Amino acid sequence: MLLAIDAGNTNIVFAVHDGESWRGIWRIATDAQRTSDEYGVWLGFLLNRNGIAIAQIDRAVIGTVVPAALYHLRRFCRDWFGIEPLIAQAELDWGFAIKVDNPNEVGADRLLNALAAHQTYGGPLIVIDFGTATTFDIVDQTGAYVGGVIAPGINLSIEALHQAAARLPRIGIGRPQMVIGTSTIPAMRSGIYWGYVGLVEGLVARIQAEFGHTMKTVATGGLAPLIAEGSAHIERTDPDLTLEGLRLLSLRNAAPQLHHRDPDND
Repeated sequence: MLLAIDAGNTNIVFAVHDGESWRGIWRIATDAQRTSDEYGVWLGFLLNRNGIAIAQIDRAVIGTVVPAALYHLRRFCRDWFGIEPLIAQAELDWGFAIKVDNPNEVGADRLLNALAAHQTYGGPLIVIDFGTATTFDIVDQTGAYVGGVIAPGINLSIEALHQAAARLPRIGIGRPQMVIGTSTIPAMRSGIYWGYVGLVEGLVARIQAEFGHTMKTVATGGLAPLIAEGSAHIERTDPDLTLEGLRLLSLRNAAPQLHHRDPDND
């Protein structure tokens, strides 16, 4: 079975695929200082609860935008499963060209989303990921990654609004029925929700005009379904897009050989 690990700025997602389907998907808050043993105790309990033995995990792949978390995640795979994980990076065989100035600057999650989206839906397309940042990634008809847009994430904007304005409370996000708020909190919720719908629709329209072709639009991330409710520009939502990218990448690249290293110099 394959263990896929998607380490983002807010959460780390662990998932197990048995060759046919995802057997389990679990999340834990990102903490770069969390040790390999902490991951092991936590995930070991969840695997056991779902009838998956540690010995059944024979491959692992990690995609991370948090370099500081990689050390402990790699050690976790080595110490608990006896396997060397494949690390998603630009130098691997992605099956498509990365047509940007510096491929190494592109976050692994964005390349993984591009891989899975083109494999699943074809191209050209725009992949929108509602994470800590809201990213728009552009894939041409051949599957090549040609660039993108990065905007502040929704929750980041909510927190910034609360921190910067003394009289504005911290709010949750939801879809307001009315655009015009008649008190502070409804006005804030409208600004956040309909403001991000406007951001999506405006950027999708500009991207398509610049690209010169009609493009499919796929969204992922926890808030994708909520934003899709208010936008006709999002055609599909796919919550497991990044995990599917990790699975596809592991199929395209040979599993690394396990090397026993000095943990103090690794």
